Amino acid sequence: MATFLNVILIIAIVIVCLFVLSFIVYFFNLDMKLTAKLEPLFLKHYDKIKRDKHL
Repeated sequence: MATFLNVILIIAIVIVCLFVLSFIVYFFNLDMKLTAKLEPLFLKHYDKIKRDKHL
């Protein structure tokens, strides 16, 4: 029974930590800040893609 409670406690701690982490990302808008920093790399890759210009 004690191991079951330990497992439940560990799962609860992990869930709370993931919630706090997601709240921090949401509060400080870190996902969009990261995307803005990576945008030049995305654009460079996008510009290298060969396109079929004959429709």
